[in-house]
Amino acid sequence: MQVRQIVLDTETTGLDPAQGHRVIEIGCVELINRRLTGKHFHHYLQPDREIDAGAMEVHGITNAFLADKPRFAEICEALLSFIKGAELIIHNASFDLGFLNHELRLLGKGHGPVTDICRILDTLAMARQLHPGQRNTLDALCKRYGIDNTQRTLHGALLDAEILADVYVAMTGGQVALALETETIRVQTDTLVGTQVSADRPSLTIIRATAQERIAHAHYLESLDKSSGGNCLWKRLETGSDPGR
Repeated sequence: MQVRQIVLDTETTGLDPAQGHRVIEIGCVELINRRLTGKHFHHYLQPDREIDAGAMEVHGITNAFLADKPRFAEICEALLSFIKGAELIIHNASFDLGFLNHELRLLGKGHGPVTDICRILDTLAMARQLHPGQRNTLDALCKRYGIDNTQRTLHGALLDAEILADVYVAMTGGQVALALETETIRVQTDTLVGTQVSADRPSLTIIRATAQERIAHAHYLESLDKSSGGNCLWKRLETGSDPGR
């Protein structure tokens, strides 16, 4: 079964939609079974209002740059079509969802909140559970998990979504999960039937890792060891050190 997730980020004119602030950039990237597919959704938007100076310092987007960009109403249906049915992965989800739901209400077309069509996973809440009492900004998580964010001199919705995708995979183990919900894992022992395997069956093919794959694996173990404070069991087993220490 394919698991489809959309990593989403926005940039805005300010901090509070209740004060009339609007979305000016939306960036989304698609994950299928926790792997980036290359599909993305990205738009800059004309907000029909001025951008706060403080917000402009964060993302660097100017009023002049947005002057000829589409309005949210023009891209709304395409956005909803792209995210519908997926699990949205958002860092500090209440912020982005607050703005997106505000934009949907302004359209006055009967759209419900985003949660009507998507499940939500908040990586900020996840990070706070994993690393209580520590800084859990996107930059802090990049440093903690060894994710390259050197291109992030300013916030940008698409770039931040791509970085968050890498952070999410690292936070959740870095490997493809089985993605089976607890409720579905019900095996009835009386239905299990043994199968006799033919003795003359062909030998199984052994596919060995390439040199490049072994190097990538070693780098990944180093990042796991660093993020776990030197407690990466896989690394200890590969190096032959005592896993009990």
